[in-house]
Amino acid sequence: MEKWTELRTAYHVAKLGTVSAASRALGAHRATVNRHIDALEEELGARIFIRHPKGYTLTELGEDLLKVAQKTDELLEDLVDRANGRDGSIEGEIRITSLQPIANLLMEPIAAFRSAHPNCQVTILSTEDLKRLEHGEAHIALRAGPKPEHPDYVVQSFGRVGLNLYANTRYLSLKGTPDNVADLAFHEFVMPSENESRLAIWSWIHERIGTPKVAVAANDPFVVREAVLAGLGLGALSDVDVAGRNDVRAVLPGNEDWAVPLWLVTHVDLHRTEKVQEMLTQIKALRS
Repeated sequence: MEKWTELRTAYHVAKLGTVSAASRALGAHRATVNRHIDALEEELGARIFIRHPKGYTLTELGEDLLKVAQKTDELLEDLVDRANGRDGSIEGEIRITSLQPIANLLMEPIAAFRSAHPNCQVTILSTEDLKRLEHGEAHIALRAGPKPEHPDYVVQSFGRVGLNLYANTRYLSLKGTPDNVADLAFHEFVMPSENESRLAIWSWIHERIGTPKVAVAANDPFVVREAVLAGLGLGALSDVDVAGRNDVRAVLPGNEDWAVPLWLVTHVDLHRTEKVQEMLTQIKALRS
């Protein structure tokens, strides 16, 4: 286990950024931390850190090493907990990454998970980057759109989220409700960024009325949602965005072709760990 001790030390330095912070976290002297790093670099025959006055930065080799160390730390922690016959309580931290517009789908499952395991912190990372799974920075990802394709991912369907064109009732009282698709050409729109505008609903609208009249454009889905809810124009919102609201109305008949598939994604190395399985159980219960 000697090399694992050195690897774990390097992992804490990389995670915390300084030798001082790592020594406090490990309960070890600074000299011990430095000795472990020197020994590991000597064993590898290359630097894993670039030293600078403000701390330590990983080299390319260090980045690869961090992936190994982080996953190994998680797996060993899970193994020790199982071997000790723990009473079922999960501790530590579980990290979930989700696209911001659908993150609220996670709140009820997280509440149930925390109720069962109050000593486990849940960290939510709002990002589109699935590479966090490869680096071990996140345990679970909730994604929308095409199915993620990667040999190291475990991908499970989480159903679909419906989309439609919505307007605030205040906007409709001022501008009128479209009676048909052609009427959309006379209305104002809240338009999203280029990526979001590739959704099937926007292609459908462009094919029928050409370029919509844009009142507000935004590169953040949250801003688009808030602009539509504030009555600034028609905009594409999801079932999740409008759930429980009585001040917005769909202005088009529903269309299954506009729905976006959702996916739960985990890395194969951490998929079977106890806390990941427990959180997945809670999340999937939402759609059962």
